[in-house]
Amino acid sequence: MHVLITGANRGVGKALADLYRAAGSRVTGTARDGSAEITLDVTDAAAHRNMASALSGQPVDLLICNAGVYLDKGQKIEGYPAQMWADTFATNVTGVFLTVQALLPNLRAARGKVAIISSQMASHTRAPGGSYIYRASKAAALNLGRNLAADLAADGIAVGIYHPGWVQTDMGGGAADIGKDEAAAGLAARFADLSLETTGCFETWDGRAHPY
Repeated sequence: MHVLITGANRGVGKALADLYRAAGSRVTGTARDGSAEITLDVTDAAAHRNMASALSGQPVDLLICNAGVYLDKGQKIEGYPAQMWADTFATNVTGVFLTVQALLPNLRAARGKVAIISSQMASHTRAPGGSYIYRASKAAALNLGRNLAADLAADGIAVGIYHPGWVQTDMGGGAADIGKDEAAAGLAARFADLSLETTGCFETWDGRAHPY
């Protein structure tokens, strides 16, 4: 199985890469700092074209869109500058679409799967205030995934959207609920269960359906 993971150099992305490699899968990781197999800034259309060229003719069984940023953590209502909105959406939403778009030939060749890492913060049922940019971007990623699921079903490509849990990473912080290895194991089980029958699902790392 060929697995491609964006943002595979740290956190949950690295834990997923390690897990799949240990299971014998071929893993292609991306990172914007050059520390993975492919250097990819997901906001850069030219970088996506370079990745597509490098992987031409190579089927991808599972694409995990994991790269993401949380730039507005701790912002006050008087903050949230316009550029922060633009930068976050460029990574968390546009970056997901550009990755799927670039790798469509590879996914079609394998009748592969797409896993989009969103967050429970995407759900309209969780709106305690704050983190406006991150919440909005993850809601947009959820909406994107649902619509991709509808359009890609004809190609045999299933799309799932996932809450990885509150994970002890640089983004989640040390007070988070679970470790990155536990999150990765749960997510991998969810990806294995993803099919055309469940395409468009929004699930938690531990297998619960999450309200939209």
